[in-house]
Amino acid sequence: MMMMMILLDLTNYVWMLPSPSSVSMESVDMRHTLRWLPLQPHCNSTVLYSVQFQGEFELMFLNGSWVDAPECQKIRHTHCDLTFDLGSDSDYNLRVQGQCSSQPSPWTQLSRPFNRRKTVLTVPKMSVKAVGDALQVSVEKLPHTAVVKVMVWKKGEELQPDVYMTPAEQMPLLVAALQEGAEYCVRAQTVLDAQLHSSSSDPLCVFITDSTWKQPITVAVTVIIMAGLLFAVFWSIIHCRPDACQTYFQKEPLPHSLRSNWDVQIPSSVEEEELCKQIHVVPAHLEDQSTELNIVDFVE
Repeated sequence: MMMMMILLDLTNYVWMLPSPSSVSMESVDMRHTLRWLPLQPHCNSTVLYSVQFQGEFELMFLNGSWVDAPECQKIRHTHCDLTFDLGSDSDYNLRVQGQCSSQPSPWTQLSRPFNRRKTVLTVPKMSVKAVGDALQVSVEKLPHTAVVKVMVWKKGEELQPDVYMTPAEQMPLLVAALQEGAEYCVRAQTVLDAQLHSSSSDPLCVFITDSTWKQPITVAVTVIIMAGLLFAVFWSIIHCRPDACQTYFQKEPLPHSLRSNWDVQIPSSVEEEELCKQIHVVPAHLEDQSTELNIVDFVE
């Protein structure tokens, strides 16, 4: 009986799924990725992996419980992005487990706790361009919580730079009121706190163009263009043949409503016709005779 139990234990051990190996944390520019080697079990299905973490809060207030990483439960790939799960500057324990069909493997824990302050900050990728009498400094792919330290100096005065501290979300930085015709150099550095910062970028130097010559040239070019246009107009008018001018400068006919040959008839009322009745004027010497005749006629 004892021999049977030993054989069963040996069988279970032989067919037990091994735990993941070479578990490590890779953290660059505040992006935290847990990695491990794939398992090579003898099973008929794909091996799936799950990740858990345990921070100071879980240790102190939740009796040392573990929390499932939401985006890394029963995944096929052998890495897990924990950037948004490890949200504080505390120490975290991390572990990963494999599963083949319904058989889980033992958990493999990260050899030592991870703290995001151990992230590696790379040299910022910087670009600089002149905008009038100012410099526009841009930096790519910064951690959201980072601050960019920008140093600006006139060439030859590197020991006396102007220093600007700008949050990552407020980039690009505009450094204005610089001396025209001078050359300025710029360095950038990513900073997370007093002890965590990247190396400085190589200096980039840019000339601030002198714009005092631009205004006279702009005025001169404008005058030349206007003179050329006026000359072209006058030349076209002087050398325009009558038939060509009539072709290009035809008068548009007036609409019927604006023409002057209107035939307007204003109707008149009966009273207006009576007022306009023709009157015969009789001379004075004939008027007396006419009166006498009328009197005689009246007597008769």
